[in-house]
Amino acid sequence: MKKYIIRNWWRYLIGGICLVCSTAIDILVPFITLSMVDDVIVGRNMDIFRRDILLYVAAGLGRAFFQFVKEFLCDMSGCRVASGLRKDMMKHIFSLHKGYFDKTNTGELMARVREDAGAVWDLTGFVGMLMTEATIYFIGVVVCMLKLNWKLSIVPLVFMPPLAFIALTLEKKLGKDYDDISEKNAALTKVIEENITGVRTVKAFSAESFEMQKFDEKNQAYGDANKTFATDLADTDPLLGTIPKIMQVFVVAIGGYAAIKGAITYGTLVAFVSYSISIVWPIENLGWMLSLISQGVAGYKKISKVLDTKSEICDPKDTEEEPGEAVSTDHIGEISFDGVDFEMDGKKILEDISFTIKKGNTLGIMGATGAGKSTIVNLIERFYDVTAGTIRIGGKDIRQMPLSDIRAFSSVVAQDVFLFSDTITENVRLGSKSSMDERTVKSAIKSAHAKEFVEKITDSYDAIIGERGIGLSGGQKQRLSIARALAKKADLLILDDSTSALDMETEAAIQDELRQKKDMSKIIIGHRISSVKDADEIIVLQDGKVKERGTHLELIKKRGLYYSTYEAQYGDYKKALAVGNL
Repeated sequence: MKKYIIRNWWRYLIGGICLVCSTAIDILVPFITLSMVDDVIVGRNMDIFRRDILLYVAAGLGRAFFQFVKEFLCDMSGCRVASGLRKDMMKHIFSLHKGYFDKTNTGELMARVREDAGAVWDLTGFVGMLMTEATIYFIGVVVCMLKLNWKLSIVPLVFMPPLAFIALTLEKKLGKDYDDISEKNAALTKVIEENITGVRTVKAFSAESFEMQKFDEKNQAYGDANKTFATDLADTDPLLGTIPKIMQVFVVAIGGYAAIKGAITYGTLVAFVSYSISIVWPIENLGWMLSLISQGVAGYKKISKVLDTKSEICDPKDTEEEPGEAVSTDHIGEISFDGVDFEMDGKKILEDISFTIKKGNTLGIMGATGAGKSTIVNLIERFYDVTAGTIRIGGKDIRQMPLSDIRAFSSVVAQDVFLFSDTITENVRLGSKSSMDERTVKSAIKSAHAKEFVEKITDSYDAIIGERGIGLSGGQKQRLSIARALAKKADLLILDDSTSALDMETEAAIQDELRQKKDMSKIIIGHRISSVKDADEIIVLQDGKVKERGTHLELIKKRGLYYSTYEAQYGDYKKALAVGNL
């Protein structure tokens, strides 16, 4: 938090100076009152009366000015601290490896970025400012009381230790309570986010009652945590309000008796009573301020936990090529797997995977669900690092390459199509928003055979897509996702089961388009024989291993796993043709 505060040091400095000036005026005003009573009312001095009136006016105007500058600069500084913290959090979240998101739920991260950053805003803004003001005011009032009459000052000072004890006890309780509230809030946010995002699935399976029960449990836990917080606050807050009132009674009684006996002047009594009344607000608000400070500190600790998380996948320390490591021109645009193994959580996902795709060639990958097909994509993008073996791009180990170069090399169309709530054009331009022109966007949409339906939509290319592509069919979303990948113009295009929602005619038309793109290599992962049959090489995965490899005709002749899939998909069709020829 220190670095965010330092960035706004001059705002805090000016705001702090104005805070001190404003507080000093508040502290000194009772001395004007003392003069009005002793010198004007009792002493009948009209010259001092005029002076004191002018001092009252000057104090009011001065306080108004310093309060405005203080509030503006301190609140703005808190806002800028929270904004900078949120920005750095999002930047850090983007830098984290995929494995982190496999283990961390979205609701928890949303709570950190929103609620916890908001608590830090309060801490570094108005709450921190108010706490500082209260501290300075309290100390200043105590000093003035001692100056007026040190004996009478003993009365309020006697009440300070119990007040301090109650405040510290309250702070400890509220700090623990807020930690619990924050955790319960993250769990509740997760359930809400999942159910709103997946509301159509919930309704389709008539699971409303089950999901509502799950929501009720998290909501109840969140409510109970807040009740505990409120109870702890209520247990001690009345004491924080009652003790100062008792103190004021003693001050008036003892001070009044002293004034009657002539030990102090009536002006001193009035000023002292004024101080005893005004000193109450820092004490009464102490519990509330400490609770908000506890929330801010706890929130920052949780944010720091995210910021302190180190990505397991990062750029190499020295990305410059060592002597003798220059990439041969023979390997430009080539990607290869050399004896690649991959394990996750002690489970082997891939074992001894080797293949090479030369520039312009196509590799088809088939296999049952869970065979490791999508894991190959994750390794190419370096979302994970291999356990053994090497992946090379252009002949160079990708672990020695900048992540930006690795991700720029390939363009992926994933199984789970994700479209942003934005225009069709902006979704297609995702790979290069700063430089991609409209012509490239339209060309990519045409190549993905999405032009016909896009131009029929109201607003066409400028039409706003609903959240996650709501309002579009599965096939339409897949075609836009393919257009987005083509518009990126990467060296390698990866289609990860990305034509499953397309009809056979559209799939064939897109494959014809892809065959014409000789400037890019392609990896086509699919369950349909029609998706991979034209590839230069096809590998069949089983339990993370390459069980078969070859061209379509070579694999058919082997009559193995690939042939079994072929028979399952085309067997009845061939029989129908045979019957038709009879």
